[in-house]
Amino acid sequence: MAETYVLYNPIAGGNRGFENAKKLEAVFPQKNLLYRDMTGISDYGDFFGSIRADDVVILCGGDGTLNRFINATDSMEIENPILYYATGNGNDFLRDLGQTADGPIQINDYIKNLPSVTVNGKKHRFLNGVGYGIDGYCCEVGDKKRTQSDKPVNYASIAIQGLLYGYKPSAAVVTVDGQTRTYQKVWIAPTMYGRYYGGGMMPAPEQRRGNAERTVSVAVIHDSGKLRTLCVFPSIFQGKHVTHTAIVDVLSGHRITVEFDRPSPLQIDGETVLNVKKYDVESAPVPAYAFG
Repeated sequence: MAETYVLYNPIAGGNRGFENAKKLEAVFPQKNLLYRDMTGISDYGDFFGSIRADDVVILCGGDGTLNRFINATDSMEIENPILYYATGNGNDFLRDLGQTADGPIQINDYIKNLPSVTVNGKKHRFLNGVGYGIDGYCCEVGDKKRTQSDKPVNYASIAIQGLLYGYKPSAAVVTVDGQTRTYQKVWIAPTMYGRYYGGGMMPAPEQRRGNAERTVSVAVIHDSGKLRTLCVFPSIFQGKHVTHTAIVDVLSGHRITVEFDRPSPLQIDGETVLNVKKYDVESAPVPAYAFG
């Protein structure tokens, strides 16, 4: 008989990961749920090798939890049904799918053929997007706040404070499929696979994960002073910032490189990387069957 394993991230949802994962018992009252702390799994090859192919695995956490899982299992062919139960704070992956956190959803198809980002010589897969600029700064500040309090981090508030006085924009060179553009005063330059990051912001509102061409999109807010950027920035939650074409570019392609003129924090699905001058994104290849 198939078992159901619940892999939870204890620090998700303000260090309430296990408590939130236990809510699955109300969703599956007839099942014997087997709980495992994900941070204690050092080798997923060993884990999946120790269970049956028809055993169900439920991941409990947020976007960062999913990011760690997809990278830890990147070279593996997983036969087991993989479900996701959102217990994080941002839950942008779930938002992009138009789903709610009421119960787990199967995600096997969503965690295959993902784009990659190379930062400081290391390659990472990502599920939502790579933030660079004030969005990376927000994650850096948010990480510090989490060490000081269990209260949810308000990234919108951090962004506004950063726009006013905490973050200094950079010059940037952006290359998309061999075509290069140079910008001054760049506030954000994320590359997106889905539409959402940062708890509901839509830097590239027309981007669709798993689109037929397998493209990703980089959004650049540039050549704008503090006050104008502050006026435009809130509209990113509705994706309306793209109407300000003088200061916002959204470019799509398969290979994207962004290089700042000074080191800045970067985030990958909410996971912070400090002191980054450059990142390179490569989308997953278009499947052969797409060409008929």
